[in-house]
Amino acid sequence: MGLNDQVSAERLHIGFFGLRNAGKSSLVNAVTGQKLSVVSEVMGTTTDPVKKAMELLPLGPVVIIDTPGIDDEGTLGALRVQRARQVLNYADIAILVVDARRGMQQADRELTELFREKRISYIIAHNKSDLLVETPPLPENEIYVSALENTNICELKEMIGRLARKEENSRRIVADLLCPGDFAVLVVPIDSAAPKGRLILPQQQTIRDALEAGAIPVVVKETELSEALAGLAKKPKLVITDSQAFGRVSRDTPEDILLTSFSILFARYKGDLEPLTDGAAALDLLKDGDTVLISEGCTHHRQCDDIGTVKLPRRILEYTGKKLRFSFTSGTEFPEDLTDFALVIHCGGCMLNEREMKSRIRRCQDSGVPVTNYGTAIARMHGILLRALEPFPKLHDRLTQA
Repeated sequence: MGLNDQVSAERLHIGFFGLRNAGKSSLVNAVTGQKLSVVSEVMGTTTDPVKKAMELLPLGPVVIIDTPGIDDEGTLGALRVQRARQVLNYADIAILVVDARRGMQQADRELTELFREKRISYIIAHNKSDLLVETPPLPENEIYVSALENTNICELKEMIGRLARKEENSRRIVADLLCPGDFAVLVVPIDSAAPKGRLILPQQQTIRDALEAGAIPVVVKETELSEALAGLAKKPKLVITDSQAFGRVSRDTPEDILLTSFSILFARYKGDLEPLTDGAAALDLLKDGDTVLISEGCTHHRQCDDIGTVKLPRRILEYTGKKLRFSFTSGTEFPEDLTDFALVIHCGGCMLNEREMKSRIRRCQDSGVPVTNYGTAIARMHGILLRALEPFPKLHDRLTQA
């Protein structure tokens, strides 16, 4: 993937929800101009959420998600409904598709309550409007459409575009920490776990964000950091390291140079750094027999010395001296019930969108389970968490005064 490609996690996620045979899939196909979803008169044709990353004018890069009917029946149907509801954890905008002939049903009203509860902007699209004798006026966020006749499809896309503009924010990975002309040194270990011939996604995105700020990114391995710092004509504003090299990089970086990690930057960018920082303190409270959940937002081939399943658990056992159990999840898997865990440690979330990452943090908070992430946990275990938070003065001062 090139530096200019926009990954799915950075795209607006638009979910289509509704009852079986309301015409969700037909409307998805009409909006996208593609046969993205299978269409049939048979109820329950869509059995799993169907995702498609694409360019959708006038919105730009988006991910379209077609979900199973929220009223599916039976044991298998219940699993489909559960998967449809899981989409609510990462949908930025929801389109509720209603059969205009039947109007809003109880399940539709329950969905709108869920949209409001999860603070998801939504539109109600009354499909099959070509079969109506009359079309009474609708509230501002509702529209009559016909996927069959292609009626009001452009108007629906314009409505989505207006909601999308409201969803836009000014989040940055590192650009707000740098000024034009600042040097930023990025420490990128090249070991057996590093992908051949490329940088991993957080490194690519951080470089791009630094360039957009007018800063000068310098990329080195941890073994060349000291030489690189000595050779620069100007003191760097910031050193950013892979969390696995935190200890060595902290020793080799002078105290008057700000230091943090890719994982901590992404904790701020994708989620909420404050609770993740607070959660790192739970490492000191773990007891024999406790279970720690380590969760990754991506799925990848596990290396022999994988950070999530090998290095991090080993480091936690060494740090705590306790007999702990570990549980692991990856990709879209994340438990609804977290009560069995004494601590959740999450990756930086580069493959998750902001809403999904914040949803996971919120679920931990609602369950009373402390949550942290790789970077903050590793910095705490190295005794350098306060230093790693110096680039974020408000949070650093809060912890200093605690």
